[in-house]
Amino acid sequence: MAATLGRALESCLIQPEAAQIIVVDDGSTDASIEIAQHYRRADARVEVLRMHVNGGVAAARNWAAMHASQDLLAFIDADDEYLPAALRAASGYLQGCPQEASVRLDVEFAGFPQAIVAHPEFEKYAAILSNTVPSSLVIRRAVYRALGGFPTDEFFRRVGGEDGAFSWALSKLFGNRRLIDAKRVRQHYHPAIHAERFFRIHMGMEQPVHEEVVEALRLSQQFVAGAEAAIAQLRALHSPAGTAAHAAPAPTCQR
Repeated sequence: MAATLGRALESCLIQPEAAQIIVVDDGSTDASIEIAQHYRRADARVEVLRMHVNGGVAAARNWAAMHASQDLLAFIDADDEYLPAALRAASGYLQGCPQEASVRLDVEFAGFPQAIVAHPEFEKYAAILSNTVPSSLVIRRAVYRALGGFPTDEFFRRVGGEDGAFSWALSKLFGNRRLIDAKRVRQHYHPAIHAERFFRIHMGMEQPVHEEVVEALRLSQQFVAGAEAAIAQLRALHSPAGTAAHAAPAPTCQR
């Protein structure tokens, strides 16, 4: 993480819309904390949170979101980077589309094995993956909290897939459009990255473990059901049906 953290932070710092940049040190044992503190001293927007026990990526994202003071949340993994004007495009879209809960940015997959990028269906699966990669997501803070954040099940921590469960709930309950006019996030390849396994399985290069597929589906369905119940409760507490707030037409989406 230390080897790429600086790159990720630099990509955040060039985004004027990034009013608050929260770095979570998830019990790292390398130089990550020193790098994060260096950027904190250099730029007042940077804050550093430390988790004394490694809780996994979902817990780290949720911990950061709890400390966020801005209305929009964006997530960037230490291996990834935003391209210039990425957050401008996302925030502009959500400003012009107040009825939208979130938006996705298109992802460039950099440095992946040639066998993957040369596959005839690479673009198809890259588009699918762009809809779940956490670094592609910009979401309204209220919606994120209502959904309960990313699921922190131990299975997801070990195998991955918490981003897929969250994306499933988000898409089902609110929709989740993706801006496809330009690549705005770059995900860099590294050994054992979950994205490689996704590509290899869907391209027929690797067989999935049946038990993992079953458990991932079960936990994802469980998370989606919980999110649906939570949102239903919130909507029931909202203003009574038939009020002007409910009768008003949806605003025109401007970009």
